[in-house]
Amino acid sequence: MASPSAIRNADRVGFAASFLCAIHCALLPVALALLPALGFTAVGWVDIDQAFVVFATLLGATTLSLGYRRHRAFRAWALLLPGLGLVWAGAFTALHTHGVAHAAVMVSGGLLLATAHLVNLRLTHAAASTVPAP
Repeated sequence: MASPSAIRNADRVGFAASFLCAIHCALLPVALALLPALGFTAVGWVDIDQAFVVFATLLGATTLSLGYRRHRAFRAWALLLPGLGLVWAGAFTALHTHGVAHAAVMVSGGLLLATAHLVNLRLTHAAASTVPAP
């Protein structure tokens, strides 16, 4: 079984990555609109949404599974699953057009993922503090 500090660190990475993803999805359309005014073009942009969604899924499922084994509370999963549904829809369906709907779905999903990691972090910490020392 993973140590509580490893789970906390994984949840912190998941929280930070999900929160940064939400910020990225909210600000990227603005940045793309400003590029021509600054003399830049969007040629050669690599779309990493799909790779990030797969990474977020693996990280979220792993950290929340390990956390659940410690705290036995489903609250974090209740946030993670709809968040994953939103980011998967935004990355792998017709919403993947990088329009306003795509940004809204990805930002909402990213914030749910970040919140799920934060809730799991707190639940894991609370469970670790209630376990008597050996």
